[in-house]
Amino acid sequence: MKKIFATWLLLTVATFLFAQTKVENIINAKEVERIERVLASDEMKGRRVFSPEIDKAADFIAAEFKAAGLESWNNSGTYRQEFTILTPRFKGLTCSFDQQAVDAKNVVVITTSGSLTINEKSGYEKVKLSAGVNLFTEAQKYIRSGKNYVVLVDTSYSKNFGRLTGFKRGMFPMKNNVVFVLTTVDPSTYSIEAQHEITEQKLSNVVGIIPGKSKKDEYVIFSGHYDHIGIGKPVDGDSIFNGANDDAAGTTAVIMLAKYYKALNNNERTIIFAAFTAEESGGYGAQYFSKQFDPAKVAAMFNIEMIGTESKWGKNSAYITGYEKTDMGAIMQKNLEGTGFTFHPDPYTDQNLFYRSDNATLARLGVPAHTISTSKMDSEPNYHKVSDEVETLDMDNMAMIIKSIALSARSIVAGKDSPTRVKVEELR
Repeated sequence: MKKIFATWLLLTVATFLFAQTKVENIINAKEVERIERVLASDEMKGRRVFSPEIDKAADFIAAEFKAAGLESWNNSGTYRQEFTILTPRFKGLTCSFDQQAVDAKNVVVITTSGSLTINEKSGYEKVKLSAGVNLFTEAQKYIRSGKNYVVLVDTSYSKNFGRLTGFKRGMFPMKNNVVFVLTTVDPSTYSIEAQHEITEQKLSNVVGIIPGKSKKDEYVIFSGHYDHIGIGKPVDGDSIFNGANDDAAGTTAVIMLAKYYKALNNNERTIIFAAFTAEESGGYGAQYFSKQFDPAKVAAMFNIEMIGTESKWGKNSAYITGYEKTDMGAIMQKNLEGTGFTFHPDPYTDQNLFYRSDNATLARLGVPAHTISTSKMDSEPNYHKVSDEVETLDMDNMAMIIKSIALSARSIVAGKDSPTRVKVEELR
């Protein structure tokens, strides 16, 4: 009987070890290269937003999610998370303060309505934007407030005032309107009429999930952006910005992690795998995504960007942006004890990388959201160049980085660790 039990025990352990080995081997250099070569191929023409090729990339990612066995977001039946971007094109404007005409070049109207007519009786709050603050930060607060404003902008901002039109380059549908007027006058009466031609365009993230076993309403996000900058000025006959590292590498990691965690099949928290669109043109994909759930339910976000080359420390290393803002990096490193892999704090803080990727959108909502990267941003030879090709990437090192992300996240996915929240009031 003892001999039978011992034999059974050995077989059980062997089966378990084989299963674990099989799962660990899901993330491998050959598979990483296969995915990279599709996403960063010349046929994708740089995956520019609103191009047919970015739709091809989205279809490919969705097919990989389906093959991995992921479920669709909210049981929608599709991995595409589609949304609309509006672009208002200025057609005409008249403005008067106390019955005196105001030059149209000193007025910027932020709206998604084709026609806007208001006066002092329209219920708009009139506020002053005084000298000495950041014009664009303050303007953004009013635009995102959901309230109607007439903002009297101090003339000390005259040099940069026209740049406020940049807020109209791509917009989500707005319920509010904000009128900025460069002026020294605080009028008792005013009249403003504006006309815009509104263009609608569709974009889509690609999102799949693995529901949690015991904590379904707590989320862990793995993300990367799948768009790039398309086709540009030829260099040595090559005009395609393939974006192999930026950020086909991050998207490849998301696909690999989806397959890994689906095979592991032990996540207590729900895992969301998101390939964002339009990171390069304003972060619209992450912005839309962040509005689809309660951010308080997101335990952590692992955003992955440009991991295809060695970091400044060499192999078996990467860095985490905003490392000091939560204890997520410390948790990740704890889970990697004995592996020889190290996650370092971001060494390029002067470049504000924490605020330049899709993690920033969720971090501003308090989510422990960080970007993992290896890119040497002070000397990156292929960043936003046609030379960002698959051949410049180290597939073995990239596979090791993805494995390390998977291992480092396990206790968070299991619901055993919860990183501290980002202190929103301390963000710029």
